[in-house]
Amino acid sequence: MTLVRPRSYAETAAAVRDRGPRGVIARGLGRAYGDAAQNAGGHVLDMTGLNRVRSVDTEHGEAVCDAGVSLHRLMEVLLPLGWFVPVTPGTRQVTVGGAVCADIHGKNHHAEGGFARHVRSLDLLTADGEVRTVTPGTDLFDATTGGMGLTGVVLGATLRLLPVETSLMTVDTERATDLDDLMARLTAGDHRYRYSVAWIDLLARGSATGRAVLTRGDHAPLDALPARSRRDPLAFRPGTLPPAPRFLPDGLLRRGTVGLFNELWYRRAPRSRTGELQRLSAFFHPLDGVPDWNRIYGRSGFVQYQFVVGHERADALRRVVGMLARRRCPSFLAVLKRFGPADPGWLSFPMAGWTLALDIPAGLPGLGRFLDELDEVVAEAGGRVYLAKDARLRPETLAAMYPRLGDFRALRAQLDPDGVFASDLARRLGL
Repeated sequence: MTLVRPRSYAETAAAVRDRGPRGVIARGLGRAYGDAAQNAGGHVLDMTGLNRVRSVDTEHGEAVCDAGVSLHRLMEVLLPLGWFVPVTPGTRQVTVGGAVCADIHGKNHHAEGGFARHVRSLDLLTADGEVRTVTPGTDLFDATTGGMGLTGVVLGATLRLLPVETSLMTVDTERATDLDDLMARLTAGDHRYRYSVAWIDLLARGSATGRAVLTRGDHAPLDALPARSRRDPLAFRPGTLPPAPRFLPDGLLRRGTVGLFNELWYRRAPRSRTGELQRLSAFFHPLDGVPDWNRIYGRSGFVQYQFVVGHERADALRRVVGMLARRRCPSFLAVLKRFGPADPGWLSFPMAGWTLALDIPAGLPGLGRFLDELDEVVAEAGGRVYLAKDARLRPETLAAMYPRLGDFRALRAQLDPDGVFASDLARRLGL
């Protein structure tokens, strides 16, 4: 694989022209869990050299930035001006280009949709060497948002922003005794919150299956802050803990150790607490405060699996959670959210329903076969898995999950008949 780091639109176009026979794919900060930004034997464009925030319109709440700008950098620029990024996932170490191509979602999808809904326009370098301004409501926009970089290279974007008065969050926390209790709480109360997420104990069984800690909140208004914090209400100072040790044994995350962690985490959570003030970084990106946190999984690493099924197929969610509990999967990072209406992107992941994301140690015996079984349950329920986190889905399953796949392939064939843009993900799934 050849890595190229362009620093301008012209250098990006030249790198695409000079690609090898295996094509080229753009890459951001490398936080995707799968193979979407990998291109074995081909070229990869490191887009972090295009990292300028070109303008911020504080009157209308818009920002124009290069694709290589990270959400962390945007927060540094925007928060002192009283604005925030419209959607953020569980890490702020992702680029705007990556956010567009994966149509990332956050804790506010039920209220405000995915990242693409807040994009006013894109600068897209297509296979013919043309830089196109792409706007919502067009086929090319819908193919690009969620299209995993396969329609071209996103060079820049104009984003709609969210006004905020402070850099703190006001947070409500409560415990749910089981999965049905959790879903009932989410269904009844999510409309009152901009952000909502639940951590689930996937090792709990019996009457406690699916027990969870539910956390919901919104940006704190100025009058909610204590007097000492009002002197600098928009300060953004994310803290950092010591990095995880470089070498940890693969067996550290056994059922026993994860079970102990899950028990402690559930018990230490309040049964009900309202109005707690938290830093943005603690609420949105707790793992960003632990450098190299992935090392806790040892040399074998982990697989992240995320799926969504419709609200009317809650039975499929119950079945998957039951399968995970019976399998005793040692996952301590398992989160459940409710999605709002589907995003317009043809390969965008979100759809109205329930989404569960979990980390599983990659060395777990029989993991591949087990995940195939989960795929079957999800596909049968009309759901889908998240391509940005996938490295093992079968192509025949993909077609059942993404009904606009044929349209996506047809547009790609029209725009890029020579296969200029290619990735390991695209080859594996026949995209």
